[in-house]
Amino acid sequence: MFSCCRSVPEDWGEPEEFYPIRPDCRDEVLASRFKPTVVLLSIQPGKTLSGRRWRSSFSEEGHLDIARVLRRIQRGGVHPTIKGEAWEFLLGCYDPKSTFDDRTQLRESRRSKYEELKSKCKEMDDSVGSGRVIMTPVITEDGKPIEGTPNASEEHAVLDKEVIQWKLSLHQIGLDVNRTDQALVHYENLQNQAKLWDILAVYSWVDKEIGYCQGMTDLCSPITILIENEADAFWCFEHLMRRVRGNFKSSSTSIGVRSQLTLLSSIIKTVDPQLHEHIESLDGGEYLFAFRMLMVVFRREFSFADSLYLWELIWAMEYNPLLFSSYESNTPLDAPKDGVMAKKDLMRYGKFERAYVKVGRTEQQGTLSIFLVASVLEGKNKRLLQEAKGLDDVVQILNDITATLNAKKACDEALKLHSRYLNMAKT
Repeated sequence: MFSCCRSVPEDWGEPEEFYPIRPDCRDEVLASRFKPTVVLLSIQPGKTLSGRRWRSSFSEEGHLDIARVLRRIQRGGVHPTIKGEAWEFLLGCYDPKSTFDDRTQLRESRRSKYEELKSKCKEMDDSVGSGRVIMTPVITEDGKPIEGTPNASEEHAVLDKEVIQWKLSLHQIGLDVNRTDQALVHYENLQNQAKLWDILAVYSWVDKEIGYCQGMTDLCSPITILIENEADAFWCFEHLMRRVRGNFKSSSTSIGVRSQLTLLSSIIKTVDPQLHEHIESLDGGEYLFAFRMLMVVFRREFSFADSLYLWELIWAMEYNPLLFSSYESNTPLDAPKDGVMAKKDLMRYGKFERAYVKVGRTEQQGTLSIFLVASVLEGKNKRLLQEAKGLDDVVQILNDITATLNAKKACDEALKLHSRYLNMAKT
């Protein structure tokens, strides 16, 4: 196995031991509502997936007992020392049935592929891989170099639209990198900022349909911190984006999370019609106040440490053992056609995903994140009905909730709401 994190004792300690805060930002951060030096009460050392338990979950050949790992993560998350390694499996980068040798070969293949992609990007703009972070435009919208920028005086070939669009995004990536998680000591090192910028620059070239969108830095930053090798971090982020890239699709008439917001509206209308009617009366029927939560999966509603914990709970609960093969073949996931599965095999699915295995999939299946938002809203039904006189009040109440939300309890409540919704939707 490859170790992604430094070796430290496996007692939890304070999050700051693993994600230290810059001294000049400490007072400001501690005064914020996030209080990132306090672990959520639901994170309990005795229930986390520890490094020892993680290593013992592999067979001699390297096969991972994914059911055992999922049970532990769903109880208490992943210890910081092994998060990077565990995330690669949760996000479908590696098949639990693969061996150590299989993964070594795949990892080396992916590293070579990343170097090819990065080299191509460097040919188009030599800022890539330079250790610099670009924060000012390098070309105009018609593809001409901007005077005063590096290489502006050199002769340039006529650029096609894809290259122009990519180069136009580079400074926006830099601006966002420069304000993402900057309270962490990790980003005092400019090379770490450059690593984040390089990964996002390469990704925006690879995924030309989506390109780069604001919010991607929030998703990518934790991965670059947890996984030391840049190529490995890139592919982990790329697999995360496969899950959420639909959030970033937008046009002049729609936004990427519109379908999720529509489903959120439908869920609340089904399970709590009174609350839905009240929200509609406030002109909030489109549920745009939940846009940011769904867009970057609660990344900005929690402290750094807490958001990582919430993510891995969600991924573990949504885990499907067909994830890896689906990603490799680009085919959709399907539940067993006969609807019958042995209990041993069923336990290889996350708690949330099991419901779809049992009842089958529908077009509007929803993600745990949607039901998490829905459960948060329903949990504050009385306060929203009594105190919310406008959408600003709804936003304020949600801000107060997420600042004190117990991630494990919230996920458990979302599972219950999901089960209730599926039953109610049948009738």
